[in-house]
Amino acid sequence: MPPLERHALLRPVSREHHEGLLFCWQIRRALAEGRDPIAQMQSGVAFYHRHLLPHFAIEEEAVFPVLGAGDPLVKRAISEHRRLTRLFLSSDDPLRDLSRIEDELEAHIRFEERVLFPRIQAVATEEQLERIDRLHGLLAGG
Repeated sequence: MPPLERHALLRPVSREHHEGLLFCWQIRRALAEGRDPIAQMQSGVAFYHRHLLPHFAIEEEAVFPVLGAGDPLVKRAISEHRRLTRLFLSSDDPLRDLSRIEDELEAHIRFEERVLFPRIQAVATEEQLERIDRLHGLLAGG
C-alpha cells in the first residue's frame, strides 16, 4: 500500500506511528531470538511511558475530538488504547503479553493510519489541525 499523504500539521503525530511500528519489529526480533521476555517487557513499559502515553494523550485530547466521542472509529481507537495500556502494564506472562502487544499495536497503528486519520484529515478544519499541532508541541516536546 503506498504511503498516504498527510496534512503538514498531522505529520508529526503520524510520524510517531512509525516509531510504534519500529518498536513492534524490535519485539518480533527479540521474540525470534529468544531474548529474556522480562527484560524486553521492561523495555516495553519504558517505551509505553516515554512514547505511547503522550501519543495517546495527543490523539484523545486533540485528534479524536475532530470526529467526536460518539464516532464508532473514535470509540474503537480509544478502546484499543485502553487494551494496549493494560497489556503494557500487565505482569502476568511477559512472553504472552509481548506477543499480544506486537500484534495489537501494529494492527492499531495500521487502523489509525489507513482508516481513522484519513477520515479525520478529510473533515478537520484548519483551526482543528492547528490545535493538534500546538498540543503535539506541548505534550511531545516538539
